[in-house]
Amino acid sequence: MNRAVESVSAFFPCYNDEATIGAMVEAAGSTLDRVGAEGEIIVVNDGSSDGSERVLKHLTESEPRLRVVTHEHNRGYGGALLSGFGASTKQWVFYTDGDGQFDPTELELLVERSSDKVDVVQGYKLNRADNIARRAIGRVYHWFVSFVFGLHVRDTDCDFRLMRRSMLERVRLEKTTGVICVELVRKLQDAGARFVEVGVHHYPRVHGRSQFFKLSSVARTLWDLAKLWLQLVVLRRGKTRATAGS
Repeated sequence: MNRAVESVSAFFPCYNDEATIGAMVEAAGSTLDRVGAEGEIIVVNDGSSDGSERVLKHLTESEPRLRVVTHEHNRGYGGALLSGFGASTKQWVFYTDGDGQFDPTELELLVERSSDKVDVVQGYKLNRADNIARRAIGRVYHWFVSFVFGLHVRDTDCDFRLMRRSMLERVRLEKTTGVICVELVRKLQDAGARFVEVGVHHYPRVHGRSQFFKLSSVARTLWDLAKLWLQLVVLRRGKTRATAGS
């Protein structure tokens, strides 16, 4: 047991993840038991149209730590994360996707690296289990946002994070798309968060399809990145210069 981690809120955004969300919740529960932390498990059902609601209802009967936050309509990945962060009540907040591409039992690796001198334990993919095209796009995207936004982590889009809730409460997140990952890391950096990084495994997506690679999603992501860059980099740089000159 790591004395720096007394309690953990573990949550999963879920969009049509009927085939995987049950195993994710069960793995999270067993891992919380193993690391000896008081815990809660939250699933944000983001307007799923498959059998996710039925699976989650059944899970609440066997897992008393589980709470389900339901969106009547899909709010997007960022919208699901915002609900998950808002619903979390414990000392540390862990999240990963509900589609089974990450292993919730590796939360134990993040807990081991936590300490009183750490605010964020950031995962990075040891080997991305996607096709060549997606790996290439992911690599270009990471290098682009890292350079443009000045991010100091090796895998911005690795959605496998353990964060101190008191640090999360110091940042105001707004994005409802996948751009929220860039917003989250940059705003945590600006707030003085202390990061450590841990390699985690990434697995092929067996069920469902990613929504990111639709043309409309890519266009919206680029537009959101442009607005976020203006807000977090350009305008902030201007304010810094104005303050220094006054």
